[in-house]
Amino acid sequence: MKITIGLFFGGSSVEHEVSIISALQALPRFDQTKYAVLPIYITRDHAFYTGEAAGKIEEYRDIPALVKKCTRVLPAREGDRVVLLPYGHFGLKSKPLAALDLAFPVVHGTNVEDGALQGYFRTLGLPFAGSDVGPSAAGMDKYTQKLLYAASGLPVLPALRFRAEEDRGEVISRITAKFPFPLVVKPLDQGSSVGIRLVRSAEELDDALDYAFSFSPRILAEKAVQPLRELNCAVLGDAEEAEASEVEEPVMGDEILSYRDKYEGGAKGSGGKGMSGLSRLLPAPVSPELREKVRSLAVRAFRALDLSGVARIDFLLNGETEELYINEVNTIPGSLSFYLWEPAGLSYTALLDKMVSLALKRERQRASFRSEIDTGILKNFSGGAKGTKG
Repeated sequence: MKITIGLFFGGSSVEHEVSIISALQALPRFDQTKYAVLPIYITRDHAFYTGEAAGKIEEYRDIPALVKKCTRVLPAREGDRVVLLPYGHFGLKSKPLAALDLAFPVVHGTNVEDGALQGYFRTLGLPFAGSDVGPSAAGMDKYTQKLLYAASGLPVLPALRFRAEEDRGEVISRITAKFPFPLVVKPLDQGSSVGIRLVRSAEELDDALDYAFSFSPRILAEKAVQPLRELNCAVLGDAEEAEASEVEEPVMGDEILSYRDKYEGGAKGSGGKGMSGLSRLLPAPVSPELREKVRSLAVRAFRALDLSGVARIDFLLNGETEELYINEVNTIPGSLSFYLWEPAGLSYTALLDKMVSLALKRERQRASFRSEIDTGILKNFSGGAKGTKG
């Protein structure tokens, strides 16, 4: 019997479109002899839709027309399974459209990749591919990442964290006292280089802060690595076993890798292929020693955050000194980084199969732990406003 997978994508994120591309790249690559895959599109206003049209990339040129061709659904627990119920037709006589064995989120950015969607699946009791709730949240918070990496002895750049409500003059003073120009300002919880600015002078700093704060209430400032080269490496596995992919060097259209470079063709054009269409040097033109250092650090970074499934670790390299720093992790990388695995002999289909296996393995492990204890609290509770704790 085939495993029924709900392929979830979209959501209320600035990376909404990228998620659609990544998911619909993956859809035809699942092994059709093992899995029945249902595309489940999440609109920007948090509604779930499924149907044949949801699996066709050309339909997303007109999303209002797309959703009219699909069925709005709501995942719900029904006995020992999670089903998709037609929205607005709930009740004992409501017939589920499908029962899901596994959720496979291919989502990017806040409100979806950051543990929010994973927490929803966990509440439903629906197994899901990729990293668990806590690691997903840590993976989206660039400051939390730095703390965890530093505690694990991994190389990261020092940074300052600020909130939007802080006095702007004090923020600028602290940044300029800590870091020389050029420096980098970026939102704390965005991916795909969204909201990032390279700041070369005091005159540019205030505008860069406005720009970063327009995407998030919290931002980071850190020194800029120059001359800069960026290196990326994916990792596949879990806490028990993890392996690194080939190393790539993205081609930058500017002094930092931008959203436009990644997805809009800023560096020779991606042609709507998501991260797989980014101009890159693959394998990266680095020494064998540096390649192995990147791959080793990538696995250590993956384990430091207790990640699972596939993730991509992005590095900053000083082109003169070869000082290497972990920049950030992508817990659900664009295009699932399949292009980094193919040179290592792992097909996209095999990558997806491994991710499903890892998700089911985690669920078996979770099932072995107790989730309740018999305390008798409710049987013996006599009421009152003070509660039962303490």
